[in-house]
Amino acid sequence: MAIHSCLHLDSNIVPLWQVKLCGHGTLASAHTIFTTGLVNSDIIEFDTLSGILTATKVPDVNPNDASKIQNGVDDCFMIELNFPTVPVMDFNSAETSVILKALNDVPPIDIKTTTANDIFVVFPSGKSVIEMEPQLDDILKCPGRGLMVSAVAPPDSEFDFISRFFCPKYGINEDPVCGSAHCALAPYWSQKLGKFDFVAHAASPRGGILKIHLDEQNRRVFLRGKAVTVMEGSVLV
Repeated sequence: MAIHSCLHLDSNIVPLWQVKLCGHGTLASAHTIFTTGLVNSDIIEFDTLSGILTATKVPDVNPNDASKIQNGVDDCFMIELNFPTVPVMDFNSAETSVILKALNDVPPIDIKTTTANDIFVVFPSGKSVIEMEPQLDDILKCPGRGLMVSAVAPPDSEFDFISRFFCPKYGINEDPVCGSAHCALAPYWSQKLGKFDFVAHAASPRGGILKIHLDEQNRRVFLRGKAVTVMEGSVLV
């Protein structure tokens, strides 16, 4: 997976609430621990609200594409995150019209909900996901926490599916690459496409490419990514 950032400083991305599962936060934390030498191990376990999450240091499959040395630390590695799957269920609500208005009346194929309290809308094409202009004020009126849209990628692309995730209730209008959203997307598209390994496109304006493996038997999703240190500082307590 190539998540092209690990820590967001955009003015429109200021989280207002603690979430139970955060891909960027876990990736950034693991990267900091690995690069500062705080552990003598290639595996870190985080005790979180979503249970034990592991981050594994793995060789960079394309080391020439990244700086081998950063701040005097060997940075030529990727991090594989081991997350729980998020089940997807049928959406039974009278609030469909509110959701359609929030999505600028793009006709969906299906509307689902997840156990993470997100609304999951399946679009007819990857193009419609990319071109959709969300109505953020209306998304605030939708049930649940956030709203994700997804569709099968065009057959001539390198991707299996395309998605976007909006969560203005939590201070995130659109997540550039939402790792936790793919914990629901992977099992859903596994059933639809009949496969367990995916290349996915997070089609936000900044965007990213994800390589994903679904362990259906153990209900785990593996996301592989790379983080970069952009600043360092000290906090006096």
